[in-house]
Amino acid sequence: MVKKRNWWSILLIVSLIGILFTGCSTNNNASNGNTPAESAAPTESAAPEATEAPAADAPVDGGSIVLSSFSDIVNINPLLIGDTSSGDVANFLFASIYDIDRSGNIAAEPWSLAAELPQISEDGLTYTVKLKDTIKWSDGQPITADDIVYTVQTAINPETGSPLISSLDKVKKVEKVDEHTVKFTLSQVYAPFLYSLSMTPVPAHILKDVAPKEIQTNAYGTDPAKTVTSGPWKWTAWKQGESHTLDADPNYWGEVKPHIAQIVYKIYADQNTEVQALLKGDVDQVSAVPVTQVDAVKANDSIHVIQKPGPTYEYLGFNFDANNFPDKYGLFAGQKTRQAIAYALNRQGMVDNILKGVGALMNAPFLPDTWADPGDAAVNYEYSADKAKQLLAEDGWVAGKDGILTKDGHRFSFELQYNAGNSRREQVAAVIQQNLKDVGIEATPKAIDFSAWIDQNVTPGKYQAILLAWSLNNPDPDAESIFSSKYFPPAGQNSGWYKNEKLDQLWIDGYSTVDQEKRKEVYKELGKEISTDLPYVFLYQYGSAIGTGPRVHWAEEDAPEPSLGYGQYFHAIKWWVTD
Repeated sequence: MVKKRNWWSILLIVSLIGILFTGCSTNNNASNGNTPAESAAPTESAAPEATEAPAADAPVDGGSIVLSSFSDIVNINPLLIGDTSSGDVANFLFASIYDIDRSGNIAAEPWSLAAELPQISEDGLTYTVKLKDTIKWSDGQPITADDIVYTVQTAINPETGSPLISSLDKVKKVEKVDEHTVKFTLSQVYAPFLYSLSMTPVPAHILKDVAPKEIQTNAYGTDPAKTVTSGPWKWTAWKQGESHTLDADPNYWGEVKPHIAQIVYKIYADQNTEVQALLKGDVDQVSAVPVTQVDAVKANDSIHVIQKPGPTYEYLGFNFDANNFPDKYGLFAGQKTRQAIAYALNRQGMVDNILKGVGALMNAPFLPDTWADPGDAAVNYEYSADKAKQLLAEDGWVAGKDGILTKDGHRFSFELQYNAGNSRREQVAAVIQQNLKDVGIEATPKAIDFSAWIDQNVTPGKYQAILLAWSLNNPDPDAESIFSSKYFPPAGQNSGWYKNEKLDQLWIDGYSTVDQEKRKEVYKELGKEISTDLPYVFLYQYGSAIGTGPRVHWAEEDAPEPSLGYGQYFHAIKWWVTD
């Protein structure tokens, strides 16, 4: 899985920012301890039968589609989503103010809450949004300006711990003009704010009496029976660690109704098991086919495969909070030490041998070949164990009796956490372990269940090092919420507690003008600085192959779009299934 960033100029989930969702943007907590093993939601409905299409290209209504993941959700409350699985499920259940079209532009779609694109003042500080007057929650209550105002005010309250805070905290005032009109006044020009308006509101009439600090432990988002939604499908059942059932809402407000009557989201032990289920026909779509399994899936003529780079990048993240280390001795405090680790890793070998060439090296948190890519301005760390050893020696590390480096009486030994079930990440962690052993560093990989990991380690910043990815939800390169010291846990996504005052200011400079050429120069300088100081070792951009079985159909204009966050389900409301 990846973390999600909810704002950016990005791509796949990783494609890269936004409130990146871990995998991708992240400040989500896992289900609270009071959530039952199986929700007390209404009885799970039987899978509806699909009808045979009268013509190959004619949509039909009914039937069930089975999707899959190797990680269960954490919380689908839109205020708290920061991981891929939660975002995947919520994608079907909630409507956003605006959506993003195939080209990465903000759009008022038939299934969007907004009636039209926003009116923007000449000074770029005021955005006025007009909502449709037909929109409703799944309990029949109307969706109004009050819901938008409540959502924004709650998101920017630090006590809520919402990943949305970084994309909405430039809102000076949000006010209700009338029942269906909302006015946003910004405190400063914020270039990515249009993408911030692709946010998903929550129901004020359900949550308004919940204290912000209690949002994360509230049943809304973890109990289907208590989670009112706004999208084409309703959440009707959750068997934790096994599956989710989503049924089409017969009272859905949209002019375009979903063809598929039921979505079953199954949880498997790992990616390889997912693929076997796809090959057997037990699953209709796997959105992240491991590279090692792509050829086997392509060999099945009945399965359609879409494969291209997405909006996601993988990284080795350092933790700068000394409290996470024995004797509070932070192992990654030295810049030369971090640079040495970057030189020690055979990143190109990872791309060639693990990704099978389907990936591109990255040296900064901007996707290759996008307008914000700093190119040669960013430092490129070519694989060199000798250079790594030199820098480690210069930073005071010396070999101990067992060959592991020591400094000030501390062994250079740390735990590298990643999510269980991710076959690619398991292989990358093994390469990192061996590469670092070659230069005298002991890294011990540890696989942890994704939802528990996010809740207990990543969100609160309690780890030593992590192997993870960011999936960008939109095309803007602003990644302040991940790297600025303004966004330390628990209210922000800078879970590694990284602080660089120069970078803090550069992020602000980057979004404080709408002139793309001026922004480009800022991100060029930013790329140079961040690749020199290294809060992460940026590994590579990658894309996951999407495999879809023969029961699922779509028109060409509604096909999955891997370049977008959640693009594997692009226009799923218009897909149909047949038996």
